[in-house]
Amino acid sequence: MNLVTQTKQNISLMETEVISQKNNLYPVFLKLDELNALVVGGGNVGLEKVNALLFSSPDANVTIVAPAIRNELKDAIRNHTTYTIIEREFEDHDLHGKDIAILATDNKELHRYIKQQARKNGILCNVADTPELCDFYLSSVVKKGNLKIAISTNGKSPTIAKRLKETFNQVLPNELDQVLDNMQLIRNNLNGSFAQKVKKLNSISKVLVESDSLKKEKRIQKIATYSIVSFALMLVGHFIFSYVPLRQMADSSVAWYLTLNDNFHWMLLAGFLAQLVDGALGMGYGVTSATVLLSTGISPVAISGSIHTAETFAAGVSGYSHYKFGNVNKKLFKALVVPGVIGAVIGAILLVQLGDKYGNHLRPVIALYTLFLGIKFILNAFRSTIVAKKFKHYSLLATIGGFFDSFGGGGWGPIVTSTLINNGRNHKYVIGSVSLTEFFITMASAFTFFTMIGTTHWQVIFALMVGGTIAAPIAAKLAGKIPKKTAYLLLGILVIFWSIRIIIKVF
Repeated sequence: MNLVTQTKQNISLMETEVISQKNNLYPVFLKLDELNALVVGGGNVGLEKVNALLFSSPDANVTIVAPAIRNELKDAIRNHTTYTIIEREFEDHDLHGKDIAILATDNKELHRYIKQQARKNGILCNVADTPELCDFYLSSVVKKGNLKIAISTNGKSPTIAKRLKETFNQVLPNELDQVLDNMQLIRNNLNGSFAQKVKKLNSISKVLVESDSLKKEKRIQKIATYSIVSFALMLVGHFIFSYVPLRQMADSSVAWYLTLNDNFHWMLLAGFLAQLVDGALGMGYGVTSATVLLSTGISPVAISGSIHTAETFAAGVSGYSHYKFGNVNKKLFKALVVPGVIGAVIGAILLVQLGDKYGNHLRPVIALYTLFLGIKFILNAFRSTIVAKKFKHYSLLATIGGFFDSFGGGGWGPIVTSTLINNGRNHKYVIGSVSLTEFFITMASAFTFFTMIGTTHWQVIFALMVGGTIAAPIAAKLAGKIPKKTAYLLLGILVIFWSIRIIIKVF
């Protein structure tokens, strides 16, 4: 056999081997926010897998199970409410209700066992460093706006996948979103006959080509519009300063301000702080405003009635938004709403009946209650792990939460939300369901106070609304930027400080 024949045979054998090792992977993009994922492992590999999920699907529903969790992993998911940590050994029931599982420990035997259990339950697995056990691979992902590119080497070389990812990130421009939007515009308008498609394509291309000139024209139009508006404001200003008795208006405003309660500025502060806390943290409006208002000498009845009247509107918008975005668990909502309303009405009636006669005695009692909530906030700040538990006493919890919310001026969120989350319920659906329920709680409470004592506390309501309006844009900017632990600590310290101040003042 000559050298040429031998070489041909070797090439033929190599081709046969390559063909036999086909890449049978089928790339699929999953909506992980609509599925449930399990990650087993809390070490370096677990951290790597969780970071990959956070990069591609920050709103995924992920449960992490491991006897020890790295602090870096805890910090990574701290602000992601759909990620849950269970700090213990893996148990078979952890697979219940899961769609995929990612095994990221250094225990190969455990991986093989979980893989067997997962296969029985029809759950697909990714097993770290063991390609032959994997049902799917976690690819290297390139993300540019709405464009995602997933890179896989069939489990052969993650390093090459990483290098390709870096190359794509450097080559692909950040303006791809604009290109995709333009292409979508073209696609949506290409319908009808071929001739009509060509005609529309030409018109769209003309629009895209002329976009720069249109932008310039729009800028000129804006300048002209601003000039006209400025001139109009100058005329209106001249009219006001020439014909309107500003001095008389100023004197009337000062006279009206002097008729307000001496503690009106403290009421404004209460509304400002309450909205700031609630907007940045998602709870604490009632507790914060009640704690500050208690120090002004206002009766507990007026405080609670004012808070719930002012909060009804915000709670309605918040609850509707959560319902619209699918954050409400209807079963949980139904379990909370009726007992919560009953508790709120009982708390409001009891407060009105005792308020006039025992107002001075109630103030320190409510201050002790807010002090307890402040301590609870600080304890929650250091609660880094969430252990799933069975919880059945929804009616009792809602009744207690509604009662103390009316009787103490706040506490529905801190009591109900924190209890459910600390018992392992999904953050997203707990916050959404409790927020929607809160609208009915505040409305029932406000209606009870309005029926029994009227609106004699309109100044407090007005001050809470004005203070809240000033704080709303600031709170919106702070939302999501302050770490959860820091926010809990600040709120706890604030509430404890004001509560102790009230108790010392009384005694």
